[in-house]
This record gives sequence, C-alpha cells and structure tokens, in this order.
Amino acid sequence: MNKFLIKGLLAGTILLGLSYAALYLVVALFPSLAEQYYDPIFSFEGDKVVLYFIHPYILSFALAWFWRRFKSLFHGPFWWRGMEMGLVYGLIATLPAMWITFSSLAVSLGLVVSWFVYGVFQAIVVGIIFAKISP
Repeated sequence: MNKFLIKGLLAGTILLGLSYAALYLVVALFPSLAEQYYDPIFSFEGDKVVLYFIHPYILSFALAWFWRRFKSLFHGPFWWRGMEMGLVYGLIATLPAMWITFSSLAVSLGLVVSWFVYGVFQAIVVGIIFAKISP
C-alpha cells in the first residue's frame, strides 16, 4: 500500500507540473484555443479552482490501480509498456468521455480534440513512470 501511495503521489506531482506548463503552452502556441476558456461555461473562480490542481492526483491513483491490475498484459521495454497503457486508457476512457462531451456541450471540436490529445499524453506519461518504477 505504501508503494501504491508513493507511485500515485510521484506521478500526480509530475502531471501537475506538466498541467501547469500546458496552460502556458496553450496560450503561447494556440491563442485562439485559449480564448475559448473565457466563455462563461468555464468557471475558474472560487473554491472549485482547486479541483483543477487535484485532477492529476486523481488520475494518477486511478492509473496506479489500473497498472497494478493489468501490467502483466503489457510487454516490451518500459517506455513501450507505458505508451501502450496510455493508449489503451485513451481508447477506453478518454475517447468515450470526449465523444459525449462534444455531442452534449457547446464546445468546439478543436477544444475537445485538444482535451483528448492531452488526456492520452497524461496517461502515457503516467504509464511510462509506472512501467519504470514498478515493472
């Protein structure tokens, strides 16, 4: 259990740093995409803003459980196993979530595609971390 907590906290902290960096990259590289976050549908005020910063830890602990349960199904070098886990997660969790998000909310396709790509990227990063520290 102690190793599970350490893995989750380590991966969550790395993802938090990447999330923070991604905010700046989106503004710098895709300003029109970043402008869409000024829509009133997005709420970045009050106590809810902390949920954004907790998300990497929730994802990391969920993927830590997934890794512990299914790591024997992934073969090859650690980076390939991590990438495969991230792609599997993207296919079974991120893609359906983004599909329903795009079909039910007034958000642009570009925004949803960026969320999908970023979600898969996060899962690949966590997968590589777990494959390296817990083969």
